[in-house]
Amino acid sequence: MMFMLPMMIPPQVMALSWLQLMGPNSALLKMIGLAPDLGSKQPLYSDWGIILLLGIQSAPLVFLTIRTNILNIPKELIEAARLSGASLRDVLVDMILPLCKNAIVAAAAIAFISALGNFGIPAMLGIPASFYVLPTLVYQKMADFGPTMIDQVASISVLIASLSLIVVWLQNYFQRKMQIMGLPGKPLSFKLGKGRIWIEGGIAIFLTLILVVPLIALVISSLVPAQGVVLTWDTLSLHGYANLFTPQSVTWRAFKNSFFLSIGAAMCIVMIGIPLALWFTKSRSRLVNWLQIAMDVPYALPGVVLSIAVILLFARPLPLIDIVLYGTIWTIFFAYLSRFFTVGFKPIESTMMQMDDSFEEAAQLCGAGRMQRLRDIIFPLLVPASFAGMILVFLLAFNELTVSALLWSFGNETVGVLIFNMEESGDGIMASAMSVVVVAIVVLLMLVLDMFSRYIPKGVIPWRS
Repeated sequence: MMFMLPMMIPPQVMALSWLQLMGPNSALLKMIGLAPDLGSKQPLYSDWGIILLLGIQSAPLVFLTIRTNILNIPKELIEAARLSGASLRDVLVDMILPLCKNAIVAAAAIAFISALGNFGIPAMLGIPASFYVLPTLVYQKMADFGPTMIDQVASISVLIASLSLIVVWLQNYFQRKMQIMGLPGKPLSFKLGKGRIWIEGGIAIFLTLILVVPLIALVISSLVPAQGVVLTWDTLSLHGYANLFTPQSVTWRAFKNSFFLSIGAAMCIVMIGIPLALWFTKSRSRLVNWLQIAMDVPYALPGVVLSIAVILLFARPLPLIDIVLYGTIWTIFFAYLSRFFTVGFKPIESTMMQMDDSFEEAAQLCGAGRMQRLRDIIFPLLVPASFAGMILVFLLAFNELTVSALLWSFGNETVGVLIFNMEESGDGIMASAMSVVVVAIVVLLMLVLDMFSRYIPKGVIPWRS
């Protein structure tokens, strides 16, 4: 579960935690006497810093893809090779790696798409060093305005979308070739023997260094009164946290906006998703297939592409009713509905597909009407999946930055946008405090999902796949 944290923690929070870990102002390094000299260059403000954090952010996606393929390799095949005298190295090189070739390519494609659409990490680490990627270039063009701004950002967005769709096609192609080869209930396993403790210890140390230590640095940075101050009992301050929940403050407004957008989007997606899932599972027409593809596209495309599409859609007043939505919180709400619909819908659809028709048929034979069958059989069985879908949507939408970075306006700030703006303006203490609260909310909801995992269809919760 700890390894899945980078997938759920927003990119800007991960970037901020690493910035607070490294560099001359690191409160953690100052505590242990390892901080570089003042005026030293921040090593993460570089292309290699961006590559490092994008790799950590995408690692869980790669892990899940390859793990699924490895679990499907027949245990009997490996046992036969071992009985024939093949060493562990021979099994790995000559059997497992060739069988995982398609999964590795598919995982690389997923990592590419994730990195291509990532805004938080390149923005936090690249903009200060004038190192731009396509999403941050769109952001800069939008900030510069100008008569050709819309044309330029639309052209860049088309380029990003084209690259993404090509790679998505490649990913789907290689994933289709990941055939299920093993027998259910007999996943591939190895006995590590005496080396188990060393391997597990090494993995634990590695995960601690890349995940836990940066978060510790983030917490310490949120407890000092100013950047560069060493944390002691005398300098310990909760000023950053106190300011978060001051009524009328911009941080309080951002939390309210993010809660409204994420909870509202999650509830709407579930309410729309349940009747859609009923229709999709009962009908396998070409229209249903096209609708399923259409729902997946906004989530597969980078967020900046969706943002530009929403801007172009709502740039003019709505026809007939002549209402302007551009610049309001409703544009962000619409974008969230579009982007995260498939996240909330898939658990519901998965549960519907696993339902045995005999339940409904038996109720119908007993005289139960359509509405009674829905109320007494279908809806109660959909509650766990709907709950899981709502939490997954909330987790992704509450911390979102890639979409809202281009759609927010004064009064409509979100948590993700405010963390980015605070760090960009030099208020690292408040940004760290907000990030700690965000991480706490994410971990708490992940634990809640984990507690109810036995009531939720397999594959819905990423770290339980």
